[in-house]
Amino acid sequence: MTRTVSARWQAIIATVALSLAVPSLAKTPAAVPYHWTNVKVGAGGYAPNIVFSPAERGLAYLRTDMGGAYRWDEKAQAWVPLQDGNAVPSYMGIESIAPDPRDPNVVYMAAGMNAGQPAAILRSADRGRSWRITPVPFAMGGNEDGRGLGERLAVDPNDTRRLFFGSRHDGLWRSDDAGATWRKVAAFPVAGLGRPAPRTTHGGVAFVAIDATNGGAGRPSRRIWAGIADPGVAHLYRSDDGGETWVAATGPALLAAKGVVDPRGVLWVGYASGLGPSGIKTGTLWRYDATGVGHDVTPSGWRDTGAEGAFLGVAVSPMEPGTVAVSTVDRYRHGDSLWVSRDDGRSWDDVGARSQRDVSQTPFLLHEGKGADFGHWISGLAIDPFDPGHIAYTTGATVYATRSLGRTSVDWTPWTTGIEQTAIITLVSPTGGAPLISGFGDLAGFVHDDLDRSPQPTFVNPYMSNTNTIDYAGMAPNVIVRTGSLYLDRPRDASMGRSEDGGRTWTPLKLPPMGDPAKREDLNGDWPISVSADGATMVVATPVPQVSRDCGRSWSVVRGLPGKIRAVADKRDPRLFYAVDTDRGQLLVSRDAAASFAPVAARGLPADLTPAGRKGREAQSALLAAPDRTGTLWLQAGERLFLSTDSGMTFVPASGALRVELFGLGKHGLFAVGSLDGVRGVWRSVDTGKTWSRIDDDAHRWGGRYRVVSGDPRRAGRVYLGTDGRGLFYGDPMAVR
Repeated sequence: MTRTVSARWQAIIATVALSLAVPSLAKTPAAVPYHWTNVKVGAGGYAPNIVFSPAERGLAYLRTDMGGAYRWDEKAQAWVPLQDGNAVPSYMGIESIAPDPRDPNVVYMAAGMNAGQPAAILRSADRGRSWRITPVPFAMGGNEDGRGLGERLAVDPNDTRRLFFGSRHDGLWRSDDAGATWRKVAAFPVAGLGRPAPRTTHGGVAFVAIDATNGGAGRPSRRIWAGIADPGVAHLYRSDDGGETWVAATGPALLAAKGVVDPRGVLWVGYASGLGPSGIKTGTLWRYDATGVGHDVTPSGWRDTGAEGAFLGVAVSPMEPGTVAVSTVDRYRHGDSLWVSRDDGRSWDDVGARSQRDVSQTPFLLHEGKGADFGHWISGLAIDPFDPGHIAYTTGATVYATRSLGRTSVDWTPWTTGIEQTAIITLVSPTGGAPLISGFGDLAGFVHDDLDRSPQPTFVNPYMSNTNTIDYAGMAPNVIVRTGSLYLDRPRDASMGRSEDGGRTWTPLKLPPMGDPAKREDLNGDWPISVSADGATMVVATPVPQVSRDCGRSWSVVRGLPGKIRAVADKRDPRLFYAVDTDRGQLLVSRDAAASFAPVAARGLPADLTPAGRKGREAQSALLAAPDRTGTLWLQAGERLFLSTDSGMTFVPASGALRVELFGLGKHGLFAVGSLDGVRGVWRSVDTGKTWSRIDDDAHRWGGRYRVVSGDPRRAGRVYLGTDGRGLFYGDPMAVR
């Protein structure tokens, strides 16, 4: 039943399969057993959908857009990450998830980050503990616009070996062998728009919904619905013969975004004017009865408030026929909400108006300085098939659940234990105070006094949604500086802050206005900030570098330091700063507390230092100063490390055979992300980079999406690892735990 694919696609599939096999075939260097634990935040990112298993009470799955999937473990009362052993970055973007409706052990996932990366159908017979991977020729977009649509992947309840998948760019696909092989449904009237242009996407076949009432045990279901989220005359199609022929259904001139079938064979469809999760202007909700006739059942309360946004959350209760819940998205003026109907959409109850939220276990949700609202980017909504009072929905930052839907006041609490889905931009482990201070995307950042407890938000005054750089004073670690960026539509008068109490309170740092008055380069968060060992001097790598010695009240130009070059402070000597001028191939040193810089010999460094000039405001510094001794510098140039112990006068190679991607310093040790003998992983060296031991393992790969790594200057062996999607980790040698 497998469709013949082109030679090009055969080559792509073979390449992906080979890349998956290489780690197991390569010679693995000696590993040091480490214990890895998430630094607790409590979710933190966008989860496009949550799906309950209809086969077993207490079983649910959650898909995220760049942090993989999770399974709810009822016994442990925690979410279990299902892809920590995956080493393919693209497979952490989950396009769709489908538990088998008959066998609670079987679950399927469609995985692929975007159109330019590998895509696959993942199959598990043990609830996601292990996966069989089938690379597929149709691209996915687990982290693209439209990731809240769905579900695209559907299992026929009457013949569970038969699956359908609605692709973004290549029409409808079908498998008759439990997802092992796939063929395109040639009769489906929407063939797809083909591969998109860079940085664009298509909605394609947004959902597949199978009506189980039109079939029987061992006899495939006859009626199948498919929603379309591409421009066109029709956006909903129905087949009454198992997918052999299709007819267009009536409906509004909007994209069919989300669709579910209830046990009576009634289809509920949320329509939207855009793919989402942002930019949707309007929408509507339709109900299609068992004869296929559609009716507009949009809640009147939504229309009365301006018909803003749409319905990306649609859920039905198998135990209560006629009960349906819908949630809004992009309803910015009045706030998103949730409506419930118990009479097939004839009347609706606005649950949001009588809701309250307890976020005491995840106080990070207050990071923007306001109370916890109903949420944003709500596209995941589910009613427990075994308990109609248990309902959950997902937002751009968390998962909420309640068991009090029928009460006067509905109490929502984050349902997030075990979920860590954040993007870490930067971090530091200071020589005193809290063990860890982090910089996050979207969530600003946190002071982690307790690594196992969700942190209180303190990164305010100024509040920056993204923290791009953090530095601390090596001899006065209570002094912390940071710089960050904010959503484009938010006003700001500072993009940097200084703290005198370890990051708990802040004072804005304002630079002299620079650049185009309409763009204000001093406010865009692009420029790293550093602070001297005693906390008295701050340097900012603006196009015209600035230095302050009075806590930011006044600034002056740094002599001898080119613009946009990060200065790195010696952690023990307040007079010393260092910088790499990649354009001229020079190491620059200041011995007068950043009043001026001058080149030094830097013997032993490569002539071409261009690889040491990491670009972008979120890039980690290629130059680090040791936290425990004066004049000791580590420089990464390309995939090699170099060490100086004389303030940059001479350097020696210091990475052995390791090909380094990221590195960080700790007490009596050096940590790196890189590859050795064909194995990519996380490594530790205790002999200044001569030899390396692998400290991750095949169960801890996190998609290989690493952003930053650092040791702890006070605790030997401790390492902090920031990922792009699976949150922040700390690791310790098992022998010391």
